[in-house]
Amino acid sequence: MESATVNVTMPEPPISERPARDLNGWPMTLLVLLLVLGGIGLIGGGGVMLGAVGITLIVVGAVAVVGGLVVAGGLTFVAPNEARVLQLVGASYSGTIRRDGLRWVNPLTERRRVSTRIRNHETGPAKVNDLEGNPIEISAVVVWQVEDTARACFAVDDFVEFVAFQTEAAVRHIAGSFPYDSADELSLRDNADEITARLSEEIGVRVASAGVRIIESRLNRLAYAPEIAQAMLRRQQAGAVVAARQRIVEGAVGMVELALSKLEEQHVVELDEERKAAMVSNLLVVLCADRDAQPVVNTGTLYQ
Repeated sequence: MESATVNVTMPEPPISERPARDLNGWPMTLLVLLLVLGGIGLIGGGGVMLGAVGITLIVVGAVAVVGGLVVAGGLTFVAPNEARVLQLVGASYSGTIRRDGLRWVNPLTERRRVSTRIRNHETGPAKVNDLEGNPIEISAVVVWQVEDTARACFAVDDFVEFVAFQTEAAVRHIAGSFPYDSADELSLRDNADEITARLSEEIGVRVASAGVRIIESRLNRLAYAPEIAQAMLRRQQAGAVVAARQRIVEGAVGMVELALSKLEEQHVVELDEERKAAMVSNLLVVLCADRDAQPVVNTGTLYQ
């Protein structure tokens, strides 16, 4: 029986990541130093000169200093495994810088830092009902990474919180779509690889609109709820006892059949149907009993 088909439909964001226009920051740093230091020198030189020339030098020096400070406002340091999302004057999306190091961008852009490192998220223990209605406790660990920084910043309010909520929703849906334990279909306990694959797929569909990629997900807690744990444990023990008894009976029947065939082949003793039935009964009792058999020595004939 197949269930838990991923049928989640999330809206497709109209925005996606694109590279931003940026320059190497070190030449721009040199330009800033030249403008600021040169401007300060011009202002100082204009202060010792008289007339229109002095005033002109002061004005040009001030403009150079202001220009240098404006250019310095575009210097941006990008750490490894980090991106900077640019937004022009708080309005339109201008692109994303992923190259680490000192970069220079338009000073009028707002630069939002987004980590592209691999992250872990662990859901808290959730109490849900499985497919058969049994209350269980379940939690999962999800490994994820930001893949599209533009969607992470503009498609949702808080992509970290979005991942947390959607992961919990997916875990609850998967837990309610399969039985805890079953011999005839996929179950949460016996088919861990298939269940986690479906969990990863569903979480991936849910968080794709936020620009997040799911690397792996695993169930790290799976148990019956405390109120039914003892009853389910007894049921599992009873099932194990039944299975063991079935194996013992199958083996005992084979041993009895082998014993009868060997006796007939080697002509050890001639047994009629009634004596064969008695022998089969005695052997089955001995082989299937819980305790060691107590032998009885027959001092008479075979038929007494």
